Amino acid sequence: MIIKNRPELLSPVGDMERLDAALNFGADAVYIGGNEYGMRAAAANFGFEQMKKAADLAHQKGKRIYLTCNTLPTNSEMDRMADYLKNAAATGVDAFIISDVGVLTLIKKILPDVEVHISTQAGIVNYASANAFYEMGAKRVVLARELSLEDIKVLRDKTNPNLEIETFVHGAMCMSFSGRCTISNYMTNRDANRGECSQPCRWQYYLMEQKRPGEYFPVYEEPEGTYILNSKDMCLIEHIDKLCDAGISSLKIEGRAKSSYYVAVVTNAYRAVIDYYLKNGCMPDGENRWMYDEVYKVSHREYTTGFYFGRPENAQCYQSGGYVRNYDIAAIVDDYKDGRVFMTSKNGMHEGETVEILVSGQKPFEAVVKNLCDADDEPCENANHPMSQYTFECDKTIPKGSIIRIEK
Repeated sequence: MIIKNRPELLSPVGDMERLDAALNFGADAVYIGGNEYGMRAAAANFGFEQMKKAADLAHQKGKRIYLTCNTLPTNSEMDRMADYLKNAAATGVDAFIISDVGVLTLIKKILPDVEVHISTQAGIVNYASANAFYEMGAKRVVLARELSLEDIKVLRDKTNPNLEIETFVHGAMCMSFSGRCTISNYMTNRDANRGECSQPCRWQYYLMEQKRPGEYFPVYEEPEGTYILNSKDMCLIEHIDKLCDAGISSLKIEGRAKSSYYVAVVTNAYRAVIDYYLKNGCMPDGENRWMYDEVYKVSHREYTTGFYFGRPENAQCYQSGGYVRNYDIAAIVDDYKDGRVFMTSKNGMHEGETVEILVSGQKPFEAVVKNLCDADDEPCENANHPMSQYTFECDKTIPKGSIIRIEK
């Protein structure tokens, strides 16, 4: 079976460590934020010098890199937008992700050859809007998360075939339409549309009657009250075949504020499933179900398929605003030689402990920590100093950058 559509796998990157993780574990492209105009103000983000290093590294590995400039800029921000865009373009990024029509017009005026992607913040839900952005010079549109697969198929059929279509397939979902929320601004003076969301949708709420001030009643879903706005996380890893068949050009993982461990594991899982489907023409099953299981080995909320298969049912987490976390990263592999693993500790491990090792593109395997030593080659019982170097004996070669983790 020949699969006509080979989608790009697009991973989130918040700093250089996460960039390495995304590139090493199978991303075709990454998206980053600069120090301004991005929707993750709290993430580490990239200055122009780091941006150039990131672009150079991505290009060395044959990958692409996109810069988010998708906030809604104020008048004063627009005054300095041109200089920012020129400086960013000079770093070698492959495309700008934007949502504002004024910014699109500005880019086409001052940087006519730079590729432009229209952010999900623009709320594109129909083919007419997508075609309009294409005619204005956009290379790609990132569709609103509220579309079903059938909606996406219709949009694909009725848009210019040269227009690329990108959709989110994994990660946190906002309870507001495509992330355009004002609750945070009203409640905490932190503007979600300028990258500063305080996530009030993840808070626990009670009900108060107007004439009974101070008397708070839980909105019962559970005895503890309810998180009435708290969406589950999106996960489409078991539906890659349907996404390919819908003609989607790029499959996007959410999470520029997530850890390098999260980026590596989720990217690796989607890479494995995409490659399996493209090679075999069917989805993994049997002994290959480990590919699906990987997304449960990162910190996550309960999963949902969002709007892809119609109006979501049971898509909110009413009991808690927190995460499910069953695995911890223990160390990153720095080298392997003479039958020993050389590693940098993250959260620690101890002599005799069974750990799981994740190698890019491979099924994870277990190993027992034997003959654990510190950086001075002295035997020790625990590797419990973060960012310190340790070694242990292992009869299987483990590549640099592999992840050692422990089930909690």
